[in-house]
Amino acid sequence: MSEKSSSSGSDEDIDPESAQPVEFGGVLSKWTNYIHGWQDRWVVLKNNTLSYYKSEDEREYGCRGSLCLSKAVITPHEFDECRFDISVNDSVWYLRAEDPEHRQRWIESIEVHRAESGYGSESSLRRHGSMLSLTSAASALSSTSTSSFKKGYRLREKLAEMETFRDILCRQVDTLQKYFDSCADVVSKDEFQRDGEEDEDEFLTAARPDGENNNGSKEKLFSSANPKGTNGIDFKGEAITFKATTAGILSTLSHCIELMVKREDSWQKRLDRELEKRRRVEDAYKSALNELKKKSHYGGPDYEEGPNSLINEDEFYDAVEAELDRQDKIEEQCHSEKIRKPYLSPVPPGDVFSVIGTHRFANKVEEMVQNHMTYSLQDVGGDANWQLVIEEGDMKVYRREVEENGIVLDPLKATHNVKGVTGHEVCHYFWDTNFRMDWESTIENFNVVETLSDNAIIVYQTHKRVWPASQRDVLYLSAIRKVHATNENDPDTWLVCNFSVEHDKALPTNRCVRAKINVAMICQTLVSPPEGDREISRDNILCKITYVANVNPGGWAPASVLRAVAKREYPKFLKRFTTYVQEKTTGKPILF
Repeated sequence: MSEKSSSSGSDEDIDPESAQPVEFGGVLSKWTNYIHGWQDRWVVLKNNTLSYYKSEDEREYGCRGSLCLSKAVITPHEFDECRFDISVNDSVWYLRAEDPEHRQRWIESIEVHRAESGYGSESSLRRHGSMLSLTSAASALSSTSTSSFKKGYRLREKLAEMETFRDILCRQVDTLQKYFDSCADVVSKDEFQRDGEEDEDEFLTAARPDGENNNGSKEKLFSSANPKGTNGIDFKGEAITFKATTAGILSTLSHCIELMVKREDSWQKRLDRELEKRRRVEDAYKSALNELKKKSHYGGPDYEEGPNSLINEDEFYDAVEAELDRQDKIEEQCHSEKIRKPYLSPVPPGDVFSVIGTHRFANKVEEMVQNHMTYSLQDVGGDANWQLVIEEGDMKVYRREVEENGIVLDPLKATHNVKGVTGHEVCHYFWDTNFRMDWESTIENFNVVETLSDNAIIVYQTHKRVWPASQRDVLYLSAIRKVHATNENDPDTWLVCNFSVEHDKALPTNRCVRAKINVAMICQTLVSPPEGDREISRDNILCKITYVANVNPGGWAPASVLRAVAKREYPKFLKRFTTYVQEKTTGKPILF
């Protein structure tokens, strides 16, 4: 590890509180992909940015990648004490330090840089102002649709009518109030005058005759009892107008309420539509987020095969099935485009395959052959331990479920009848490596490590990677034998047995998981006599095939996934291989 100071600018330009933290750099292991795994990289932490280079010497050529730490999420691994993950949106870096102390130093340094980034520090809050302006607020208000104004026009018109009615009503109330005040004044004045006139009448009664006094009082009374004459108010007319005004107000108010109810219904419908749109957008966002998470998971070390894998069994099976389908499509395209080269490999005489070899594995080969002849040819149709998993025409596939330490070790056995080929031909194409890549679609590459004899070889082969399962390789001895029948009425048996061995030239590596196999292809040829003196043709021969396979995958994978894949792949392999043998032997002499 190494630490470097970063200095840029002067004291006048940079606030001491907002100065950038020191540069931090060192070697970390970074997960590259599922092929190359963890690789050492030179990682530099500077100016709120995490960058990595292939090595410290290659910094001058530029970085291989970088992350801005402003919104980065640092996650120490739950089980691996040296590992920590850094994620920004859907970009994830998986990093490992050489020990937990170095990991903690890296995490603390990253946190310091992130705290002083454009989003985390107090100085950044002072530097970054609000982006919302009065203009944007006004434009938001002005974006209201014109249709809403048209709908509100009648309501505003009715409100204007209400204002007019209010003014009229206020004037009418004032007029009526004046009328009532006038009436009250007249009544009070009339009482006052009446009291004065009574006193005056008492005084004038003694001094004047009765006729004069009566005429004067009548004139005063009638002159003061007519308020209309003094104010000019028509009470009846004002009352009718007041009644009409209040009726107009009530009518307009009722109309306004009706418009408000309609507007409320309209706005409620718009609200419901917006809520529905929001729900759909949120669902789409969640779906897109899940897809992004799945894509970011693809190739990550936490989603590889293993007991602590974060991927569940259904997702594991879906991923394996999708990858197998993709490989099948590629194989179909290659099969339709390529022209098979006719191999002219010489076929040794049959006696060569009947001889027990003298090489160092000869006794093991003989033991395997005898075991297959004794047990593999037994009928398992009525055995309760064997399950019939698939039946297509003459082909039947059986399975016996076996698990050891959580690893699936199910033995499989398949029987099949193929017309037009012999057991020798089937075993020849199954054993000869010159034809291996023609019919085997799961192999990435292979090579013959050692030739033990004319009928025994040691083969190392690497199988194609099927994500999220780890890549497998196999080292096995392949031997072809002809076993003569003990009874002259029984057919001879051709057999190819493949079983795992060890060899100094093909030691296990970290790149692949070494699988163990014990496989046998056992064939017997049945001949039906032709009519008359005709020669035996391919129409008269039938090959009875028994294929057994015991495979230890060498690693952990969900049992349900392995069994589902085996149920799918074994019948497909057997049909593809037997069809290939029929195509290769068509029009050729029969090889008994």
